[in-house]
Amino acid sequence: MKLKKSLLALSVLGTVSGAVSAQTNITLYGIADAGMDYDTGKYVGGSVWAVRSGQQNSSRFGIKGSEDLGGGLSTSFVLENGFQLNDGSLKYGASATTPRLFGRQAWISLDGGFGSVKVGRQYSSMYFALGAFDPFGISTAANAQNLFGYGVDALDPISRSDNTVSYTTPTIGGLSGLAGYKFGATPGSANTSTKFLGVTYANGPLLAMASYQNADGVNFSGFGAPSALGAIVAQTSLGAVANTTTGTKVDTGVAGASYDFGVAKLALAYGATKASAVGDVRMNNYLVGVTVRAGTGSVLSSWNRSHVKDISGGVTNMYSLGYKYPMSKMTDLYAYSAYTRNGSGVRLNALVNGASDFEYQFGIQHRF
Repeated sequence: MKLKKSLLALSVLGTVSGAVSAQTNITLYGIADAGMDYDTGKYVGGSVWAVRSGQQNSSRFGIKGSEDLGGGLSTSFVLENGFQLNDGSLKYGASATTPRLFGRQAWISLDGGFGSVKVGRQYSSMYFALGAFDPFGISTAANAQNLFGYGVDALDPISRSDNTVSYTTPTIGGLSGLAGYKFGATPGSANTSTKFLGVTYANGPLLAMASYQNADGVNFSGFGAPSALGAIVAQTSLGAVANTTTGTKVDTGVAGASYDFGVAKLALAYGATKASAVGDVRMNNYLVGVTVRAGTGSVLSSWNRSHVKDISGGVTNMYSLGYKYPMSKMTDLYAYSAYTRNGSGVRLNALVNGASDFEYQFGIQHRF
């Protein structure tokens, strides 16, 4: 009897071992990031001190893996959750009452010499392009997404896209491309589709990227101040419906380049956005960013400008400065600041048109 039990145990262990060996490169990874935030202009009642999660980069955990299928083919997947380290809640949701378990990414791909085909919730080409040139990595108080497209670039599906099939080309001579299509997924929902296209050229210290996206189903529901188009409710036909429509059309593009000089990296980017509901609202954006290596740490600085062209006093400027210091290969200390100055017709990062905002962040990040 004991011999039979031992043989059964060995058989089970052998089965489990075979299943594990069939899956290669399974990795659990993540970021734990939290610190103090002081803000002077976003909240009713005045300045606020708060513990915030994901200031330098959003807190997350994920599972990723790949398998060699032979014949030059492989498959890979990513399931990535976003969470708030300060209270343990999920960060991303399909709505305020429907949280997502893997709200950051959830996709599977088939990869080979032909490139890569990816299916699921994934980043758009706009996300990659703007993230490549913002010294703050489209995060922190200085997040360029908060200004590009007057904040529209931070929204689904401009940033992340559900129900999406994308294709990434092989890199040839430093040049590669990315194209994606988001399906409406319900009968008669073709008008909620999204199409994006991006091109990348990388050659040593030089990086150049351009991206265009047409999104027919951007959700502006509840999209009031202090974020994005709530600032122009009284002045444009789009603003008049911004808090009720779930089908606003957005055409947006960004192009930029960066050059790494060794001691410093310089980046420039330009964006143009048109949002359409009852009428059109046009916005232009500009970014100048620099990262300077200071000992083992880095000094980061950027200037962002948003111009809502269809209203008077529609210019916002944001000036940002930060420093991050690596305590180890996995852990950083950081300090960031951003000053937002609004024209008389806009209120990015503020409660009323023409108001300004100061934000300061101090914290620690650990990657695993």
